[in-house]
Amino acid sequence: MSPLLVLIVAVLATTYAGPIVRLAAAPAVAIAFWRLVLVLPVTFGVATRERQPTRAVREAFPLMLLSGLLLATHFWTWIASLKFTSVASSVLLVSLKPVFAWAVAALWLGEHPGRTERRGIALAVAGATLIGLGDARLSLGAAGGDALALAGALTGAGYYVIGRRVRRTVGVWSYASIVYAVAAVSLGFVAALREAPLTGFGRRDWIVFGALAAGPMLIGHTGMNYALKHYRATTVNVAALGEPVGASVIAWLVPAIHEVPGFWTVIGGLLVLVGIAMSLKTGQGMERGHAD
Repeated sequence: MSPLLVLIVAVLATTYAGPIVRLAAAPAVAIAFWRLVLVLPVTFGVATRERQPTRAVREAFPLMLLSGLLLATHFWTWIASLKFTSVASSVLLVSLKPVFAWAVAALWLGEHPGRTERRGIALAVAGATLIGLGDARLSLGAAGGDALALAGALTGAGYYVIGRRVRRTVGVWSYASIVYAVAAVSLGFVAALREAPLTGFGRRDWIVFGALAAGPMLIGHTGMNYALKHYRATTVNVAALGEPVGASVIAWLVPAIHEVPGFWTVIGGLLVLVGIAMSLKTGQGMERGHAD
């Protein structure tokens, strides 16, 4: 299967996550918990058919444990941010992941993007910045939401860089199953400590949980984890910048949200798309190993 096609489909599948979260009344930790739990039967079911060396999983388990903790924090802080700030502003700040991923991957994995990809990263981040500035909210509540989104960016970058390292030897379904399970258990503990409910929600909330699990989680995140075998973590994070473009369009079209994108949001979206194209053109780096 073409890694590029998988990555494109994965990014498209994540675009409605931000807007649809705004439709849920459930607390952020519950939304994050259920979007993970609902995909586990599928990922573990497919993983049992994956010819994965046990030794590789055992050796990589500490990193997968850390990756799951980072993913849990990423989801919790990002979803919480959407309660306080706009979809575009939140997704913008989370989309700073390529910058953080670049730094971590360079220090830990020794991966450095080429000149064309660096230009693509700069262009895409600049475009995402325009999207956020075009929808900025200068209030205390929005500032708190922006801080949560920034925390989501930091933890999300770490999650993808670890994925890049582990996916050299561990298959995507085995990796996803363990990481998603660790993240779900972590969020369950957080919910218990905060006395946040994980049940008793209305039909609308359960529809949101299912939609997040099926698209952004199962197809989106798993697809990006697949791509990490073939693309640098920085490149995958740049591709994910397509999310705020799609999220802004969906937030405009959904009547319950109806956040109309402004002029700079449109211009920023175009810059993001050009930057993604430049990065994908030069960011592929195949790794040798047993994982698929």
